[in-house]
This record gives sequence, structure tokens and C-alpha cells, in this order.
Amino acid sequence: MIMRILGEGQYDIADEHLDRLNHLDSVLQKAADAGDEPAFTSALSALLDAVRSLGTPLPAERITPSDLVLPDETTGLPQVRELLSDEGLVPD
Repeated sequence: MIMRILGEGQYDIADEHLDRLNHLDSVLQKAADAGDEPAFTSALSALLDAVRSLGTPLPAERITPSDLVLPDETTGLPQVRELLSDEGLVPD
């Protein structure tokens, strides 16, 4: 799966890491639903850090469609709420 972090780049994520990312996404969803800004900021940071550490960065010159686009760490809770679906940011 190819994931893009807005303003940063794309990462190739192996299927074996999707369960971990889905767990972090659930934590993010709960924080967003509760309107808990500190927990939200921490959860978004953890999700993006996991994508960076588990994924393989794609070269910037390689143009590949992204399967999923994630907000960057500066994106606020109201904007992320608009992006969240029933499945969160990372679909199952």
C-alpha cells in the first residue's frame, strides 16, 4: 500500500504492518471523537511516526498514485475530523 503524508512524501507499506497502523488509527479516531486535542496530537504523531518507520520512502521523482493520504502533523483536529470516515484514516 502506498501512503502519502501531505507535504512530506510517499511510503510503501507492507501488508504485514497494516494491523499496527489500524490500531494507531483507532486511537486517533477515539481522540478525535472525544475532542481531546492533546490525545489527538499525540495519536496523529504516533501514526505518522509509524508510517515513517515501517514504510519505505519512495523517491520524490517517482510519481505513483497513493492508496491513502494522511495529514501532516500540523493539521488540526477540525480538519482531520473532516477526513475521518467510519473506518478512520487507515481503512481495514
